[in-house]
Amino acid sequence: MTRVKRGVTSRSRHKRLVRLAKGFRSRRKNVYRVAKQAVMKSQQYSYIDRKKRKRSFRSLWIMHINIASRKYGINYSTLMKQLRLNGIEVNRKHLSGLIEYDSSIFKGIVGSVFNSVRL
Repeated sequence: MTRVKRGVTSRSRHKRLVRLAKGFRSRRKNVYRVAKQAVMKSQQYSYIDRKKRKRSFRSLWIMHINIASRKYGINYSTLMKQLRLNGIEVNRKHLSGLIEYDSSIFKGIVGSVFNSVRL
């Protein structure tokens, strides 16, 4: 049977993994066995945090909407309920963007909802 030399493939596999560990500290960046564990853990964190990012942005949008709507005398939960009842379909991301970039439109939306609450 012929001899199979695998030095080139294992070296390239190790180099690829150590390249992923670039920026880590101590042995985690250059020792293959330790770097492999560190990279696997970092990839788990990045997968989980891609899900968490969506949650944190939604809570940030809700905070922005609540703060801005309280300036006009209505709280967040009442605003969202009245938007739903009046058939105004604007999601939280766009409402938060309106507050930041075009507050006059947000003021108009709150005004139309506020008038229906008063009645």
